[in-house]
Amino acid sequence: MPTVVIAPFNVATFPEGGGHFWVYLQYVLGLRQLGCEVYWLEAFRSKGRAEQEAAALGTFRERMKQHGLGGNCILYVTHSKDPSPEAPGQYLDMKCEEAEAIFERADLLLNFHYASSPGLLARFRRTALVDIDPGLLQFWISRGQVRVPRHDFYFTTGENVGRLGSKIPDCGLDWIPIRPAVCLEQWPFAFDSNCEAFTTVSGWDASDWIVDGDETYENTKRVAFLEFADLPGLSRQPLELALFLRRERDSIELKDLERRGWRIRHSRDVAGTPESYRAYIQRSRGEFSCAKRSCMKFQNGWVSDRTLCYLASGKPAVVQDTGPSTVLPNGEGMFRFSTAEQAVQAFEAINADYERHCRAARKLAETHFDAKQITAKILSHALKEGAFPRRGIESPTADHGPLAADYRP
Repeated sequence: MPTVVIAPFNVATFPEGGGHFWVYLQYVLGLRQLGCEVYWLEAFRSKGRAEQEAAALGTFRERMKQHGLGGNCILYVTHSKDPSPEAPGQYLDMKCEEAEAIFERADLLLNFHYASSPGLLARFRRTALVDIDPGLLQFWISRGQVRVPRHDFYFTTGENVGRLGSKIPDCGLDWIPIRPAVCLEQWPFAFDSNCEAFTTVSGWDASDWIVDGDETYENTKRVAFLEFADLPGLSRQPLELALFLRRERDSIELKDLERRGWRIRHSRDVAGTPESYRAYIQRSRGEFSCAKRSCMKFQNGWVSDRTLCYLASGKPAVVQDTGPSTVLPNGEGMFRFSTAEQAVQAFEAINADYERHCRAARKLAETHFDAKQITAKILSHALKEGAFPRRGIESPTADHGPLAADYRP
């Protein structure tokens, strides 16, 4: 069976991000269910904080062991956010020769790190980029704000990237649409009619702005949720936000949200590990979540990997409408809202027939987002005999990999 190296972004340096870890683990688990040998390859960016970084590495290594990746984890150190043109020359837990031997025999590099070293990519016989920020990534490339080294294949989790009439440019690349993945076996159906609150796990504030000529706007979950700050006053449904908080000013805004009826939790406390993240979601009645402004502006047809965890657990989702979709329903297990009134109506519909919507949520995950199906499609495109590599353009500048999105805690 194929050997696949998966290259996530910013997992080892973000130990508090239980949900961020799951984003990439879903693909690892799907590939292994197909019989693939899977390696985890990641850059560990050092900022000289020895004690903090040692603790983060210890946590990361333990998680790798828990998921059977202890001997299949390849870490290298970087000291800059800008990628080196050369391949890494030193690895943390193995010799350079050992790492390069794995790269040479690998059938595919499945890369989620947009600004990987071109020298590293050149070590692999085939490379595939996975876009998990649809609309944003293409915007960054088209405006010269991100440099993406050449890959053989380009996959995107956005339904509407590059389509006729889409607001998202293709940037001269042949984007293959896939759906985000959830490992159904790791996220079992967890029906409990006594679960009370609709919840979500999210970042709050970040230095995330869209700058496009004369147009500039803040593109954070903070802005998205504040637009619906009065929602608890319109519904009897309890609503809870588990937020990754970093700034002092956050406490002022969150106290105001609590006065308006929101329950606020710290994501570090309730979802800071992969296990607590899963437990928090499975104790929820469902998910309520807003999307960043860019999702609606680009009409990317996006659904969060976090929402898939709710759906797989049999938790109905009430999420902001991100544009036309061929698979995302509105009214059966998932409700897509644009106004507060639509969200209130969704809560009422779900609570009127809760078990039916819970089973519909699980069915949606099984039908469209099963990690085995998603990874099988990736392999069928990237590894099929005679496949012609899609060598694309290289965009002008670089500074980061995928957003650790909603901070994806």
